[in-house]
Amino acid sequence: MDVYLPKHFAMEDQQEIVDLVREVGSADFVTVDQSGQPLATLMPLVWEVSKADELGTVYMHMARANKHWESISNGARALAIVHGPQAYISPSNYAAKAEHGKVVPTWNYQAIHFTGTVEVSHDSEYLLEIVSRLTNQHEAARNQPWQANDAPEDYLAGQLRGIVAITLKVESVEAKAKLNQNRSVADQIGVVADLTNSELRQDKLVAELMKKNLGKN
Repeated sequence: MDVYLPKHFAMEDQQEIVDLVREVGSADFVTVDQSGQPLATLMPLVWEVSKADELGTVYMHMARANKHWESISNGARALAIVHGPQAYISPSNYAAKAEHGKVVPTWNYQAIHFTGTVEVSHDSEYLLEIVSRLTNQHEAARNQPWQANDAPEDYLAGQLRGIVAITLKVESVEAKAKLNQNRSVADQIGVVADLTNSELRQDKLVAELMKKNLGKN
């Protein structure tokens, strides 16, 4: 499941990768069943790392009604893809277009691929732990954070019976930020100006990322 990752597009700052995963907060979880059929489900996640384990573990949960989990064997390999901002890049914005015209469109984006082994669990205490991790992460900035124990105990127990825990023990992290680093500064500046003036939110987000990385190659 290796990602095509030219060196100049590689994200190598661990904290930058951690921050992006936390900001996005979800991933496409991908497995292959016994017949070879690929299956994918978008799920919220928490990625926990430590100094002792920089690859860490990804914690997710899936609706029990989703048949995806039934095809997963514990210990099987799986992939989780986190998608950052992305945008179409027109060659009209390159200074090189006026110089020689040898330019084509491209796509700028950030993406992180987690590959590892997966475990499915139905244990109610473990499910509550995962749900608590997720809610604590997303509620942390609120003035009055919601916690799992705010819900009635019997109601919460019923909700937990409707999900299964998905744990991905990460074996590799491949992080890519394709932001025109392979082009001249003049070309990058032209793209930033165009994306900044766009009405699309994704375009503006990519423009901000490019500004931070302007000239790096």
